[in-house]
Amino acid sequence: MGQQGYGECYCSCFEGEMGLKRASKAFEVPKTTLRRRVKGTNIYAKQGDKSLGRLKPTFPPEIEEELVSYIIRMEEMMFGTTTTDVRRLAYQLAVRNQIPNKFDDDKEIAGLDWLAGFMKRHPQLSLRTPEATSAARARGFNQTAVGKFFDLLESLMEEHHFEPHNIYNVDETGMSTVQGKPSKIIAKKGRRQVGTLTSAERGTLVTAEICINVTGSFVPPLFIFPRVRMKPELMDGAPIGSIYECHKSGWMQLPIFARWFLHFH
Repeated sequence: MGQQGYGECYCSCFEGEMGLKRASKAFEVPKTTLRRRVKGTNIYAKQGDKSLGRLKPTFPPEIEEELVSYIIRMEEMMFGTTTTDVRRLAYQLAVRNQIPNKFDDDKEIAGLDWLAGFMKRHPQLSLRTPEATSAARARGFNQTAVGKFFDLLESLMEEHHFEPHNIYNVDETGMSTVQGKPSKIIAKKGRRQVGTLTSAERGTLVTAEICINVTGSFVPPLFIFPRVRMKPELMDGAPIGSIYECHKSGWMQLPIFARWFLHFH
């Protein structure tokens, strides 16, 4: 059925000439589609070119372009997004912008059909297998790259006039739960061998997020323990104000890093 036929069907229902059920059968248009059109809930339909919504993209073009730019930018920074990452980002965009969608609210993720349509609409994107790249190579640690960094830093400093106490550096490091090399102890003189009790465990790696500013002040660290449930005694002796998170890998994750920003603030 062409646009004219749809228009006649819609007008018949809207003007009360026939009910939804009768019009649906007469013009062979789904009843739910007619109901949505009559009630005016198809908010993205344009006057004179109404969309029935079946094949219309979830997002307007400008939002999709922003998402494409973000994906490309992250790939250039060696932090490429997986298909699952993009689907979760799509869900978050829809929720935060209050855009009607048919995404999975339980899993908080967009569907594979949306992803397929998104990739088709943006042929500049493709699914690739990344090569393992060292941190030094990824950072491009050479004279040209370093020069560009300081040029950018200088322009930002001139624009925003950052004070030293507002310039922070944050990094993460690994800490073992088992002492690697015993410290020297005081023992009886003349004893040939001195022993000490050590843990029989190999030790587990705990991630510590450390943040310090130019003046030497630091933000109490975040510790990420490789476990599902936390034991309070694991934080005994930690710096005052320290916080902790648990994850089975013991590594930094996106949701944990987002919560760390609240701690930083």
